Amino acid sequence: SDLQLLFPVSEQSHRSPSVTLFLLPVFHLSNTLKTFTITYLSVHATVPQFVFVHTGVNLYTPRWLAAADLQQEVCRHLAIYVPRIFCLGLSGSEREEQREELACQLLLLAPLEWLLLGEEPAAGLALLQENNQPSALCGHVFKVGEPTYSCRECAADPTCVLCMKCFLGSVHKEHRYRMTTSGGGGFCDCGDSEAWKTGPYCQKHTPGDGNQDTDKDPVAHLPTDMVGRAFSVFFIILKYAVDLLTWEHEDLLPAGLQPPNTSRQSKPLRVQVMHSSVVAHQCFALKALSWLGQIIQYSDGLRRILCQVGLQKGPEGENSSLVDRLMLNDSKMWKGARNIYHQLLMNSLLMDLKYKKIFAIQFAKNYRRLQTDFMEDDHERVVSVTSLSVQLFTVPTMARMLMVEENLMTTIIRTFVDHLRHRDPQGRFQFDRYTAQQAFKFGRVQSLIGDLKYVLISPPSKWSDQLRLKFLEGFYAFLELLKCMQGMDPVVRQVGQHIEMEPEWEAAFTLQMKLTNIITMIQEWCSTDERVLIEAYKKCLSALSHCHSSLPDGEQPISLSLAGHSVETFRYQVSQEKVSIHLPVCRLLAGLHVLLSRTEVASRFPEQLPLGELSPPLLIELPLRCLVLCAQVHAGMWRRNGFSLINQIYYYHNVKCRVEMFDKDIIMLQAGASMMDPNHFLMIVLSRFELFHVFSTADIRKRYREANKDLVQQNTLIEEMLHLIIMVVGERYVAGVGQVEPYDEVRREIIHLLSIRPMAHSELAKALPENGNKETGLERVIDSVASFKKPGVTGRGLYELRPEWNRYFNLYFHHYSRADQSKAEEAQRKLRRQSGEDTGKHTCPLVNLLQCDVLLAIEGAVLQWAVEPSGGGWTESMLQRVLHLVGMALLEEQQQLENSSGYEDVTFNYTCKITRPGEAPSTSGSVLALLESLQNAPHLEVHKDMITWILKMVSNIKMMRERTSDALIGSALQMMKDKDKAERKRKAEMARLRREKIMAQMSEMQKHFINENKELFQQSMEELEASTSATHHSAELTCVSQVAVGPRRVGGTERRQLVTCILCQEEQEIRGHSRAMVLAAFVQRSTVLSKNRHCNLPNPEHRDPLFMHPDLCLGIHTASCGHIMHATCWQRYFEAVQLKEQRRQQRLRGHTSYDVENGEFLCPLCECLSNTVIPMLPHAASPDHSVENPSLEVWLKTTNQQIAALHSAHRTQSDGELPVRKRSQTENPFSSSISEMITTFSLSTYKVGLKVNPNEQDPRVPVLSWSSCAYTIQSIERLLMDEEKPLFGSLPCRQDDCLSSLTRFSSACWTAAPLKTVHTHFIRLLSALVPDTQVENTQSILEIDMFHLLVYSVLAYSSIHCLDQSGCSVVDSGHLHLLHLVTVAHLVQILLTSTTEEVCMDQDNSGSEEEELTCQLYSTLRNHLGSVLPEVSSGWQLYRCLKAGVLPFLRAAALFFHYLNSTAPPAELLIAGPGQWEALCSYLSLPSNLLLLHHNQQTLLNWCCHPGVRQTLQGGGAIIRFPRESNRLIELPEDYSVLINQASSFTCPRSGGDKSRAPTLCLVCGCMLCSQSYCCQTEVDGEDVGACTAHTFTCGAGLGLFLSRVRESQVLFVAGKTKGCFYPPPYLDDYGETDQGLKRGNPLHLCAERYRKIERLWRQHGIAEVIGHAQEANQALVAIDWQHL
Repeated sequence: SDLQLLFPVSEQSHRSPSVTLFLLPVFHLSNTLKTFTITYLSVHATVPQFVFVHTGVNLYTPRWLAAADLQQEVCRHLAIYVPRIFCLGLSGSEREEQREELACQLLLLAPLEWLLLGEEPAAGLALLQENNQPSALCGHVFKVGEPTYSCRECAADPTCVLCMKCFLGSVHKEHRYRMTTSGGGGFCDCGDSEAWKTGPYCQKHTPGDGNQDTDKDPVAHLPTDMVGRAFSVFFIILKYAVDLLTWEHEDLLPAGLQPPNTSRQSKPLRVQVMHSSVVAHQCFALKALSWLGQIIQYSDGLRRILCQVGLQKGPEGENSSLVDRLMLNDSKMWKGARNIYHQLLMNSLLMDLKYKKIFAIQFAKNYRRLQTDFMEDDHERVVSVTSLSVQLFTVPTMARMLMVEENLMTTIIRTFVDHLRHRDPQGRFQFDRYTAQQAFKFGRVQSLIGDLKYVLISPPSKWSDQLRLKFLEGFYAFLELLKCMQGMDPVVRQVGQHIEMEPEWEAAFTLQMKLTNIITMIQEWCSTDERVLIEAYKKCLSALSHCHSSLPDGEQPISLSLAGHSVETFRYQVSQEKVSIHLPVCRLLAGLHVLLSRTEVASRFPEQLPLGELSPPLLIELPLRCLVLCAQVHAGMWRRNGFSLINQIYYYHNVKCRVEMFDKDIIMLQAGASMMDPNHFLMIVLSRFELFHVFSTADIRKRYREANKDLVQQNTLIEEMLHLIIMVVGERYVAGVGQVEPYDEVRREIIHLLSIRPMAHSELAKALPENGNKETGLERVIDSVASFKKPGVTGRGLYELRPEWNRYFNLYFHHYSRADQSKAEEAQRKLRRQSGEDTGKHTCPLVNLLQCDVLLAIEGAVLQWAVEPSGGGWTESMLQRVLHLVGMALLEEQQQLENSSGYEDVTFNYTCKITRPGEAPSTSGSVLALLESLQNAPHLEVHKDMITWILKMVSNIKMMRERTSDALIGSALQMMKDKDKAERKRKAEMARLRREKIMAQMSEMQKHFINENKELFQQSMEELEASTSATHHSAELTCVSQVAVGPRRVGGTERRQLVTCILCQEEQEIRGHSRAMVLAAFVQRSTVLSKNRHCNLPNPEHRDPLFMHPDLCLGIHTASCGHIMHATCWQRYFEAVQLKEQRRQQRLRGHTSYDVENGEFLCPLCECLSNTVIPMLPHAASPDHSVENPSLEVWLKTTNQQIAALHSAHRTQSDGELPVRKRSQTENPFSSSISEMITTFSLSTYKVGLKVNPNEQDPRVPVLSWSSCAYTIQSIERLLMDEEKPLFGSLPCRQDDCLSSLTRFSSACWTAAPLKTVHTHFIRLLSALVPDTQVENTQSILEIDMFHLLVYSVLAYSSIHCLDQSGCSVVDSGHLHLLHLVTVAHLVQILLTSTTEEVCMDQDNSGSEEEELTCQLYSTLRNHLGSVLPEVSSGWQLYRCLKAGVLPFLRAAALFFHYLNSTAPPAELLIAGPGQWEALCSYLSLPSNLLLLHHNQQTLLNWCCHPGVRQTLQGGGAIIRFPRESNRLIELPEDYSVLINQASSFTCPRSGGDKSRAPTLCLVCGCMLCSQSYCCQTEVDGEDVGACTAHTFTCGAGLGLFLSRVRESQVLFVAGKTKGCFYPPPYLDDYGETDQGLKRGNPLHLCAERYRKIERLWRQHGIAEVIGHAQEANQALVAIDWQHL
């Protein structure tokens, strides 16, 4: 009926509305008219309609082509039909959308296709595709969450990525690669030769011979007439779409689109704000753009035409092309419109290399305006046109072309500076408080830095003059940016009172972090061209001079004198003046200074460098202030400045910032020191550290008093200053400072990191600085210096330093924090006792620091203080640093002597200088004399080895200087080594003799003691032998005659059960009438064994749990931690927990890891989650062998009589109890406290099992206790079977205690229930085995789990036995007869459900007795049931099936009777292996041939005649086959990216086909869900919960295991609505580490052991316990709203 408005068809040919719904799916497949019309004919076969539709569309084409103005004709057509199609709907229903889609295709797009192609669209498009020669570019646009791959060896930069198909078909899958998930919007770079160093093509996109000529115009392949039509159609449609999307009037339409008659529209408007026609045309404009994108996929020629149309300039001139208009109006559009036209740009302009460059130029021209629009926009960058920069600027040739032609680098930098408007009076950046709004705005500005990074990511190999000019212009703009940062956020030390408000610091450091890679890249660009480097260095030096001249330091000049040297400087104190940690100009100059040295420009072109302008004191001034600030903060002098300063110091040293901050400050000090007199340098350092007075006066104590400073702070400053000198001299592992390569630099970092402790790959990668490509250089070095240890089931793989690299360790490594330093020192102390440093190859100027007079004076002063230890004016750390400096100097002198050709070449003469006595003001002895006096000082025992080594080195060097011959030098060294060796050998021999002497003395004393106490030893040996023989005897007895059930059962040993309460530590024996002892336990619903997870259980109020279905759809599992308490102690503890929880709720109102309202608590000892307690009961009584035991027939007869009596008693009973009830009450075998605990546990299982409130009167209470017992035993038996462990002896103590207590409790729980209830249960249970006419609605044999039936009937039988006077032995007979009956029923059950197939193999006709009996039984069943059962001739196969099917039942029964009757198991069942069957049958008092149990044909007939059996076998219900296969977690793919790919195509089921943002995989059933999203929330128990939480209630009875957020590789455990935790995923990278969040991007592969561990946890029902422990350990997990998952 909707189509009447569109098709002028007569009433006769009108069809039902379902036409639309039926035709649409077919039409979507074809997307062309012909297929549609044929389908239409096949449905209706009405020629008139077909002709109309066909000709209706076809008639437009000649009319339009004949028109004088085609654009006007098409617009008139659109004006008529677009409002009719898109304004009719009343709601956004599915049918409405389908109607629109169909009408739009028929009346709007199909005519355009006819017009464009000149023929029937399907044929025309097929022909286009056939003749097309596609480019080698893949161009696959990524969906949100789709996996992307980047080769770390071949990619030009990290933005170069491949889709999964291209990656698997490329050479890069064998390389080191990074895997991430796409945010959507980018496309695959396969086929782009600039994106890859090698292997740019995958197998699919490798160019063939036919398409090598990329410069050829693809339009030439198109027919001439089609080219003209394409230009017209594309221009009309694109202009129409652009006009509509950039239209700003709400109630007017552009000229030519006004409909001829708008009054026909009588239905309500969809949108109230805008006119419906405008909205309609905008909707179609988006469809038209999508259509254009689809059409150009068929032909590169059409793509080229669309590009020409889009970029063709209009009459308005600049920025008048259609694409320009779209770009410049981007921020005014809505999100959907942006996405569609961005997609079109990517499919067209970015896929055509010629027009990609033209578009890039237009983009660069408008860059400032686009970015300004983006700053004022509120949408994310991913839906802004500015995000296309990554597609344009990362192409190196294009980036350089834009830099040269459009001055792109300068444009980006100046746009960035313009947007940071807030400045202080000196012109430096000043940031507001870093609020959320500020962070949002600042985050938008930072995208500009990302664009600059794209432009600079690949340094040029060839430079043109134009490129040099534009790069330097950009460099000057960048310097202006750095000048605005120089000195920002200055701090002044707070004195007197604490700072009132923490100053803003985060924004400045965020900016610094973002610019770190840019600064490094600019230095890399400079290093590739000498002219650029020289110009950049000059400009940077003048910028630094400008910054110095603007400093507000009007300091007065002062002159300093020390050790015979004086220097002119000025007065400046860091502790009193302003100081800033931000010095980017200074640090950039340091980087360029190193490049001058590394590229040897300084030595080759010294005349071009402004070396005369360099003032070393000025170069070192600002970095030195910054380092002094750090030292003073460490000394505790800036505590009143709050945390902001501490955070700044932390980030200054942090790996994210240190490359362009701390490291460059050290380099600048090294550069200054190499150009200055070392004495002058050290005096300025002393002055800035405010320590000059300490070393320039003789009376040190007096100076401390005058300074009025904290002694501890003073000592810390001296330590920091000495550390700085060590770093300036020793840290030369930088290319350009020392003669090393970058490779050596990374290796040294790794050596020092691994000297702290073994580390994982991720820790090492995190501790190393990344370059612009996110690479650290770790992989190239790591294997040469470290060995890898693989992880086990837990933990992660670790790298350990190889022993041969330990000698390169330097305690004062400049990147160590104080904590790292102490850990490394401790680790190295274990490895060696002597300290020998290797300080690399030195450059001469810096080494002179070690032998200058000022340093000698400092060393002498510290050593002099150490000689007089009483004053407290020195520390051991200070002395250690001085000794380190002395050691460095001696090593340097030794190295120079060894490398020199003669004595006169050596300028380093440290040994001579340390023998001279000290000069004024310190009149102490020489450094050497002081060291000798300290050698044996008792208070310096720790440093004795170091001092001894120094003195030995001094004597070695003196000998080397005395001997001129190399041979003599060699022999002297050899002699020293031999002497050392001999001395060590002598000491070792003395130690060995001493040990032997001590051992001999001990041996003699032992003999003496034994002789004196002979009797005592003799007695103990005899006792030991006796106990051993008794053990052997009992073991032999066990092997022969252990029976657990029936009259012949062997009772448990009459041992006393003594247990200790964990709360009061009191020991007590377990007896029936003593105080109750209980075991902490956790009861939970379970589907671990379920064969039907999604069965709909009836309402809990009406559910009958007496008969468990064989599918075990829902069970109750009980577990325990094994800790025992008095019931009274536990009650007091639980009341205290409740009280504490009430108080906590009043204070915090948050969740805890346990729910007190549901009876949960943590075990007081191990904090294991528990929700009830199991009462501990004594062992079963020993059997009475004196009484005769009835046969099965007699027992059945007796039991039937008892049941008949009960039936009549129940009928006649009015309001009185049965007489026997009083008797049972008087003879209740348990004390009141034990009875109370029996009730407590019974109600717990009832409450959890049915999810209802406790009700003692409910007859189902004992049934649920029995159910928990049976289910727990079944789950443990399955676990033991699958892990191939023995049935007995392999369970942990906690599980053993739990099963023992649970089984004994179950046998006694009937005492707490009314006898009538238990009798009724037994009558119904027995009726399932032995039909009873008085019991209605009995279950069929195929609807009952036989093990549950066995447990229930055995445990309920005790209530019948209490009526009997004949004694205890009747119980044993009853148990055995019940076991026989249930076993036969199970055998029949197995045969009825077996699926045996004929096996073609020769077998003897004479089968065994078992096979014959099996065939007989099967034949009998076939006789009763007829053709429902298939015919099977192979008795061997039937018996094999029967034996395998019944084995789990027998094993579970053995466990049950073992714990019920406390009978020790036979030895064969204590080991895994053959011989289990006979031992099991013997233990259960069953014949090895179970078929001998079957006698009664009538019983079989009754079972088979039940209507449920035939109905089930004929397909009326699911047939459960035996043995039931154990449930496993789903199989996961080996490669994690396969999983990500599956998740990327998952759509949210409730969001109209949108991709799910957080797809989550259920590991139990394999269902993919939409998590952490409101779209898929459902209501469970009156509360809104997320999809995953709702799924747990249907799949796992409230418990779930998820691979949460597949794109982030996290495993999630969920229990209920309020509990959950994260767990390490089973996917590891090559370094044995998980990667939660895919932050590192290493390829991940499934670790089978870890996955098995998760599966074992699930099958052991340990998930809730893991969650409890995790939430206790991490309170943040408790606060998460798990129900929304």
